[in-house]
Amino acid sequence: MHQSSGRWRLGLALSLLTVFLWGILPIALTVTLQVLDVYTIIWFRFVVSFGLLAVFLGVRGKLPTRTQLWSSSGILLAIATLFLASNYFLFMQGLALTSPANAEVLIQVAPLLLSFGGLVIFQEHYTPLQWLGVSILTSGYIVFFRDQLTNLITAQNTYIFGSSLIILAAAAWAIYALCQKQLLQSLSSAHIMLIIYGGCALLFTPFAQLQTIFTLNSFYLLVLLFCAFNTLIAYGAFAESLAHWEASKVSAILALAPMVTLISVAMTSVFSPSLIATEHLTKIGIFGTVLVVIGSVAIASQKAN
Repeated sequence: MHQSSGRWRLGLALSLLTVFLWGILPIALTVTLQVLDVYTIIWFRFVVSFGLLAVFLGVRGKLPTRTQLWSSSGILLAIATLFLASNYFLFMQGLALTSPANAEVLIQVAPLLLSFGGLVIFQEHYTPLQWLGVSILTSGYIVFFRDQLTNLITAQNTYIFGSSLIILAAAAWAIYALCQKQLLQSLSSAHIMLIIYGGCALLFTPFAQLQTIFTLNSFYLLVLLFCAFNTLIAYGAFAESLAHWEASKVSAILALAPMVTLISVAMTSVFSPSLIATEHLTKIGIFGTVLVVIGSVAIASQKAN
């Protein structure tokens, strides 16, 4: 089993960068869904990420060698590629049927599953204070998302179906992330992501409508490019964070992403109300936010026994 390097400060910084980028991503994706289909958006994100990462590694003379590729687990790479592709597809389909805030809320099942996977598969351990942090974090989400859970019960069928797709996307992502961590035994995080980006791009190529990209105006093209760069930087930071920190602790920090989403939605609705509908945060929701932050800090700041 893969063991972390122990450079937890670097792992924390990379995790926080991932949180910020993933927190604002649903807004950009919602905007691009107004002009492009799901397959084309996903294909573009993977192709750009693969191309830029390949150029970066090539310039530095660090492209994976044939020996490195043969020494890695091909089956594990294939599983990681298929499940990350599934995560992108299911999340985008669910996002198209719900809202940015709701999507970012439900996708948090993913880091929770990753956390438990780290405990079970990689024999990571929580101190009593960390288990208390898990309880506080879970309670915070229950309080914070009370209104969203009520909406799910009373929502139309399409909204419920979209939310179900996002939960499936969360499960797919957790499987990918656990594979990613184990693959770090034989490949660097950059090499793993290069192979996965390329594989996912190939999977979506037959379904992408490339001609539609050339019809975009400058605004939508910039948003689409942001989505692609977001993919490259966020997943690179996440993959590298797993090399330096336990999966259970990385997942605790990722639980903060919905807060970034809601703040971003509120700011976007003020400056450009025609793009995104505003999300209203009650006092109960603010209290839930505080609980989530306290729980995440408790989990991430303690060293395991």
